Amino acid sequence: MKETQLFINGEFLDNGDREMRENINPATEEVISKFPMATEEDVAAAVDAAFEAQKSWEKIPAIERAGYLMELVELVKENQDLLARTTSEEMGKPLSQATDEAGWLAAYLQYFAAQARHIKGEIIPSDRPNENILIYKMPIGVAGQIMPWNFPLFLIGRKVAPALIAGCTVVLKASSDCPNGAYEFAKIVQKSSLPKGVINVITGSGSLTGNALASNPKIGIVTLTGSTPSGIKTMKAAADNVTKVSLELGGKAPVIIMNDCKLDETVDHVMPSRLVNSGQACNCAERVYVQEGIADEFIAKITEKMKAVTFGPGLGGSFDIGPMVNKAQQEHVDELVQSAIAEGAKVLCGGKKATVDGKGYFYEPTVISECTHDMRIMKEEIFGPVLPITTFKTLDEAIELANDCIYGLTSSIYTTDYDTVMRAMNEIKFGETYVNREHFEAFQGFHQGVRQSGIGGEDGERGLEEYLETHICYIDWDLNRNKA
Repeated sequence: MKETQLFINGEFLDNGDREMRENINPATEEVISKFPMATEEDVAAAVDAAFEAQKSWEKIPAIERAGYLMELVELVKENQDLLARTTSEEMGKPLSQATDEAGWLAAYLQYFAAQARHIKGEIIPSDRPNENILIYKMPIGVAGQIMPWNFPLFLIGRKVAPALIAGCTVVLKASSDCPNGAYEFAKIVQKSSLPKGVINVITGSGSLTGNALASNPKIGIVTLTGSTPSGIKTMKAAADNVTKVSLELGGKAPVIIMNDCKLDETVDHVMPSRLVNSGQACNCAERVYVQEGIADEFIAKITEKMKAVTFGPGLGGSFDIGPMVNKAQQEHVDELVQSAIAEGAKVLCGGKKATVDGKGYFYEPTVISECTHDMRIMKEEIFGPVLPITTFKTLDEAIELANDCIYGLTSSIYTTDYDTVMRAMNEIKFGETYVNREHFEAFQGFHQGVRQSGIGGEDGERGLEEYLETHICYIDWDLNRNKA
């Protein structure tokens, strides 16, 4: 059976007597590999390697660092099929979607390589004669990066690429649900000419490995994509060293649908917004508020489309969605659906756990109507292919309901009235708002949440800024001073 390894200072370590965990294909329930649980000593060794590599890496001109990223781009492209099949197997997601994700990894590396000449400082005026004030942007140091399981390739690019171009080195902790993709990426790194220690890849539990990484005093920034409880634990671990944190956490994205929307287009946008990665995405459309005048028609159309959605194992054929990542996630989705039924909601399609040939942690694509805003399913993150719907009368009511939430990541509104659009963009208290389009961000944007959806953000020039710190220099000069 395949066994992955820790990748520290350019070398794969023998697993020795480390505890090994099983990696399970959630579509077939088969054990596909074993991976090592890094110890505190392993984490310290990885951070030490990155810390030493940082000293020379940050001195390399950014445009030369970009050259290393472009080398990784080519190697990722050469291995795209392997990366895609690896992710499809351990996540269960359809192979076509995993192939797209492997492509995003290459695209992210390429995008941030192009940012090499765009790291900018400032010159600001002084109150004194013969003085200049310069603001430099310097690499923050070693980046401890804690990965999620839902997009295990995409997020490597999102985290590693800006860190490297900023002049930081990396210790990347892969998710225990999807460690194989990170292992294959580590093999790509070893094939490249990237200096040893610049990228280190480890696996292990969040409670031990993740905590040891976040609490290490040599870490300059800890970034995590994951649940809100995980983010809170990471903040606490980083607090003793006052280490900067950048957290992209849970979401409960509201979708506001007005009477004057283009209805068919709206349905076509809401569908993928709910089903991307089988609903296991933080920016997914999590709750729908549809204005009463078109509610019946919208619900009928979205239900018809959801009934046609196919599911199955990622490597087993052509399907729209795959399984939940594990049995616990399947149970969580079902618990929320059953709670909604008990509270009086109506299941229009789906609503049950499912298997394929008696195996897998699948959940039927589900539409639930007659929800009320106070139901658990409208308050708690679902992270599955389930769409709860309620109605509203006025825009005032819709905005108030949308904002009544502990989360604040993504949101959307569908309307042909741009007075409504402008008001919504100014009053919806979320980090992102999509207007008349699906929920999915752009490389050059800025993916960030407010409230319990996180701190800081990723993507674009502002995402690059997360890995830079400010160094201000006051320069007093007088050409005649030494001539006196």
